[in-house]
Amino acid sequence: MIDIKNLSYTYMKGTPFEKTALKNISLNIDDGNFLAIAGHTGSGKSTLIQIIAGLIDVPKGTVEVDGESIKNKSARRKIGIVFQYPEHQLFEETVERDIAFGPRNFGLSEDEIISRVDESMQLVGLDLALKDKSPFELSGGQRRRVAIAGILALKPKYLILDEPTAGLDPRAKKNLLAEIKRLHELGVTIILVSHSMEDIANLASRVIVLTDGEILFDGTPRKLFVHEKILNRAGLIPPAATKLLQKISRAGLNVNAEVLTIDEAENEIWRAIK
Repeated sequence: MIDIKNLSYTYMKGTPFEKTALKNISLNIDDGNFLAIAGHTGSGKSTLIQIIAGLIDVPKGTVEVDGESIKNKSARRKIGIVFQYPEHQLFEETVERDIAFGPRNFGLSEDEIISRVDESMQLVGLDLALKDKSPFELSGGQRRRVAIAGILALKPKYLILDEPTAGLDPRAKKNLLAEIKRLHELGVTIILVSHSMEDIANLASRVIVLTDGEILFDGTPRKLFVHEKILNRAGLIPPAATKLLQKISRAGLNVNAEVLTIDEAENEIWRAIK
């Protein structure tokens, strides 16, 4: 479990450019969760995930991973983070060497490194025949998978994904989201930062909305998307299916507006008109 208590963070404190990014944040992330973090630009999302990953020191408050302070290297090793456009961080000559970079720095044996490369490639749906290819010869979606595989090769217990589908074409996005869902089903705790309410609706079991460095909402996607005031304040747009049912409901048809997918919307409309 990741336990965050009374966390606050201010950039450039004591200068004319001082900005408070987080204000007294407290939350628990249980093992096996699929947690989404949403909010407008500047809401504190990036600062929060960097602190959780141990990339920013905690000046006020505490972050513990399985009862151990994130300041300890053993706690930080349990968390993997994939930033937006991670393929920009690829640099090795082959896919295999890029994925192996982290485990090799951990001092693992060559046999263990080879095993982890193969396993992580399979986890993200990459053909092992690509191991000797240059990552820069691959498609955008494949490069994104290579970058994620490099983090998975470190075997994190908790995986943070910052806008993982940004810039991908619809097919690559669909495939990557399917692999992320499968990772969660295999037992990896996922923390997803996303502007896409459709992605959050289809994947997350819990969503936290940040605004101005504070938690505005903490609950299920279904409960969030019927709170128009919260969505408006946070600058978020609900999934298309939810918007459709809300419009139909306001028009007078007796439908349940707590839907997340087009299939659910279709079933609800058929139920209401029968």
